[in-house]
Amino acid sequence: MLNKLVPRQSVHTIYDIDIENLWSFGVRGIITDLDNTLVGAKDPHATPELLEWLKKVQQKGLKVVIVSNNHRGRVSKFAEPIGIPFIYRAKKPTNASFHKAMKLLGTSARQTAVIGDQMLTDVLGGNRMGLYTILVKPISVTDEGFFTKINRRIEKLALSMMKKES
Repeated sequence: MLNKLVPRQSVHTIYDIDIENLWSFGVRGIITDLDNTLVGAKDPHATPELLEWLKKVQQKGLKVVIVSNNHRGRVSKFAEPIGIPFIYRAKKPTNASFHKAMKLLGTSARQTAVIGDQMLTDVLGGNRMGLYTILVKPISVTDEGFFTKINRRIEKLALSMMKKES
């Protein structure tokens, strides 16, 4: 079970992801989390740096969809102005939202990467589906919700168990 929590790649931020490398691995679509992955949990809009990154990703030919466990108002307020399709109340790590996202992207599991800041939602869900998983460090942990705080504690426990096994 613990191996399903291990991402294929870990980076500090989305800006550290090598888009050329993803393309060479055959990735053609990106499923990305929103809160604390693209922007802070309370940030309503994309930053200029994020807009530039998204432009670079799309120019490479990669399609992007936001998959968030947050409510429609939060996700749509962020995604609609920048023209990114989204799935809200995704119930990650369940499979349904990942299947729906791949359908929107027009990609197979082998062609899809998942980017997120949580092992128990983004990485676990992506790994269970056979997607290329990338874990980023959370942008901010000060404004996180109750369940995210619980997930972070479980993640710390899982990481310490993994270290003991190696």
